[in-house]
Amino acid sequence: MRATGLPQEETTIDGRRTQRWTLEAADCRELSVHRIARLGIDVANEPYERVRLRPVGSFILGCTEGEGRLLLEGRWQRVTAGELCMAPPRVLNALRAVPGKAWTFAWLRYEEPHFVKPLVGADSPLRLRQGGHDLGRILGGLRAEWEAERDPTLVHHWVSLLQGLARRLAQPWRSTSRVAQLWQTVGVDLAADWKLSVLAKACSLSAEHLRRLCLRELGRTPIEHVTYMRMQRAQELLEATDEKLEAVAPQVGYHSATVFSRAFARCVGMTPSEYRARR
Repeated sequence: MRATGLPQEETTIDGRRTQRWTLEAADCRELSVHRIARLGIDVANEPYERVRLRPVGSFILGCTEGEGRLLLEGRWQRVTAGELCMAPPRVLNALRAVPGKAWTFAWLRYEEPHFVKPLVGADSPLRLRQGGHDLGRILGGLRAEWEAERDPTLVHHWVSLLQGLARRLAQPWRSTSRVAQLWQTVGVDLAADWKLSVLAKACSLSAEHLRRLCLRELGRTPIEHVTYMRMQRAQELLEATDEKLEAVAPQVGYHSATVFSRAFARCVGMTPSEYRARR
């Protein structure tokens, strides 16, 4: 069984009108300190397209002008100016320009082997309504310095500022908040039957308040976030063990290996068997 309607091949298409500025860790040692593999600013026009089937690190993108499309967690998302999206490692993500519209965005991609805790993880949002312009301003400042004096001290400060912003955006909950404690509770028992009413009661909020809070802070509903956390844990089990799907499924809240496989393929972009084969 394969994930239907999802890209199946790695793709890199620019087109004549696309403009790109990229900085690699091989050229800037400051990036390597934070496991940033590369970053850049793109002005994308059709037929611009990127498909990464199983990237090794977290990915963060901030839209500064225009609009584009991102495939995250199995769904194409419309991204407009000011918005920010992120994706964890080893999960299908893709982006493409919209016909007739220029799309300017800043981005960074990390290098995070499976034994390293990724920046974008189970508590991270899918998308945020704000943050895109901030990311663009910082990368714009780094670019200006890199293309001019390349003062080591200033480059260090720009990269540190970038990492600080990325970490804050990827971890929106204060550790002492009721919602943060809720997700810690869910993470301990992903096999439980987490209905919206149960989640709301666990953090002493109304179901509607919790739903709105999660949509604002995570870009997902509470139930969608439970699914996301389950898929993150499933990836860990598939990478670290040789357990059969019938054994993995109940550990992440699925009584049927078939239903689990379908959910995994929809969120990750490939079936559990395909994912495990790429270890």
